[in-house]
Formats: sequence, C-alpha cells, structure tokens
Amino acid sequence: MNKPLLEDPRSRLSIEHWPVAGRWGALFAISLLCIVPLELMAFPAALLLGPMVAGIVAGTGNAQLRIPQPLLIVAQAVIGCMMARALPAEVFVELVAEWPIYLLGIGSVVVVAAGLGILLARLRVLPGTTAIWGSAPGAAAAMVIMADAFGADARLVAFMTYLRVVLVALAASVVGRLFSGGGGSVPAHEWFPAVAAVPFAATIAVMVLSLVVARITKLQAGAILLPMVIGILAQNFLGLQIELPPALLAVSFALVGWSIGLRFTPDIMRHAVRALPAVVGSIVALIAVCGAFAFLLVWLAGVDPLTAYLATSPGGADSVAIIAANSDVDVPFVMAMQAGRLLVVLLTGPALARFIATRSWARAL
Repeated sequence: MNKPLLEDPRSRLSIEHWPVAGRWGALFAISLLCIVPLELMAFPAALLLGPMVAGIVAGTGNAQLRIPQPLLIVAQAVIGCMMARALPAEVFVELVAEWPIYLLGIGSVVVVAAGLGILLARLRVLPGTTAIWGSAPGAAAAMVIMADAFGADARLVAFMTYLRVVLVALAASVVGRLFSGGGGSVPAHEWFPAVAAVPFAATIAVMVLSLVVARITKLQAGAILLPMVIGILAQNFLGLQIELPPALLAVSFALVGWSIGLRFTPDIMRHAVRALPAVVGSIVALIAVCGAFAFLLVWLAGVDPLTAYLATSPGGADSVAIIAANSDVDVPFVMAMQAGRLLVVLLTGPALARFIATRSWARAL
C-alpha cells in the first residue's frame, strides 16, 4: 500500500510511535512532575492522583500502555489491607457506644450523596451507575475500584471522586484554620523505615489468602474487599499488626492511578468537561448539606464545631484524618464517623447501583 503523499511529519513525533520503553519512561517522568507539586502542596492523595493525571495525558495521547492485570490485583489487595488497618477495634466500639449520633451523621450524608447521584443520572449528566459511585462519599481509591468491578465507568467515577477530594480537602482545611488557627500540615514521609518482618510476612499471607479466595469465589471487587474483611478480622481478633511499607503503598497507588488514567480517551475527556459544571454543583451542594448536618451535631449532641464538620465531611477520609490529627478535635469521633460511612457505602453501594441500572433513565448516554 502506498504512503499518503501529504503525510504530516509531526505524526511521527506522537507518543504512539515511540518505542515501548520510551512510552513507559514518559509515563514515569510525567507522574513525578505531577506528584512533586501535589506533595509540596500537602495534598494527601498525591501518590494516586499524580500517576492518574500522567495516565490521562498518556492515554489521551494514544500511548497504548496497559498495567498487567496481576500487578493491578496485588495493588488492590494492598489498598484493601490499608483500609483494614484504618479500622481497629476502637472504631467499632465507638460506633456501638454512640450509635444514635453515628446513625444520624452517617445515614444523612449517605442518603444525600445518593440523592445527588440519582439527580445527575436523571438529568442525563452521567450514566446511572457511574453517577451513583462517583457521588458515593467513601475512600476515593476504594470507590473507583468498586465502581470498575460493578460495571460503572471508572474513568468518570475517578474524575468525580478526585474532584470532590480536592474541593472537600480545601473546604476542610479552611474550616480547620478558622476554628483552630492551624492544622492540616502533612508530616514528612519516611519512605524506607525499618519493617517488622513477622507482621509484614503475616500481612502478605492475608493478601495471598484473600486473593486465592477471591479467585475461587469470583467475588466482584474481591481483590480489595476480601483483604479488607480478612484483615479486619485478623487485626481485631487474632492480634495481627498490619505492616505496609510506605514504598509498597506508593507503588500500589501508582499502579491503580495509571490503570485508570491510561483508559481515558479524548471522547471521555470531552464528556468530563461537559459534565464539569453539574458535577461541581453537586459537590458544593453536598458540602453545604454536610455543613448543615454538622450544625445539627453541635446543637443536638454538643459536639464541638470543628469535630462535627470534619466528621461529616463527605469523603477524602485521608485528608480529613490529616487535618484532624493536627487540630484540637475528637479524633476517634471523626475517624469513627468516616470509617462507619465507608463501611455503609461499601455494603449498600453495589445494591443501589444495580437498582439504578434497571431504570430506563439511567442507561448509558
């Protein structure tokens, strides 16, 4: 076949024509360029968001790169264990002891978030299941992985979720400074601390067992859910100390971020830009409603204002945890509310998404 007479020489400079090693090198380099400023700005999700942005750049440039599925599954298992580590027995004791307050705080935020997701779907801004998972006020990485496992568009869910993380983190930081005069600084990372060999080996065993069970049962999202569930049980009943070196977490976040970003296409980017005003409006509405629920906690339960606001803050649990740890607040109350809401979303999200998917107005756009 003859070559076109007027071939654009710039097309040969496109990333899709680079050697594979060069494309991976560009992905690493762009990731670092994104991560460093986010870390300097003390953004808690930098290690996932930076690689995801780099993946979007490469994906929309037709880099034709994909993360091997076995590596992605292991990364999800690491994140599942990380979530289990954040749910010690004290959290569950706190939830049981003050259950009416937690029921009000958790239930109200989950219901409002689901309502906003349904509204976005009814207005045809986003497909139904994507709108539900993107609006879910849980841990960002977990919501994206769960959404992907249950048939939603993980790219648009990531777009919604991390936009909410940015806005919620900014709002929580401002409120933290107003009420405490500071807070929100991120402690310096120690990337290669000493690793306790026995707990680390036990943590690896939990991940291996979980992945074997997930493969046998073919459980949806089992790669993240089973390590979390088995990790919680082993931690709280068998005395397991979950040991996850920071470097391992960083690699796992990067793998998940790349896997999402590399699936972006120009069409998806255009869709995200069109949906941006409605999505921002829904996030601002959710933040405002959560602020109103925080006021109710102050008025009805006597919770101090900053504790109430951080406890009801919708998502971005890692950023909220950092702000809470550096402020004069009731940290166990804040983390119990955030962790309880995450558990509720994980339990109810799949059923709600399946129900919404059956509605005629929730079909793909």
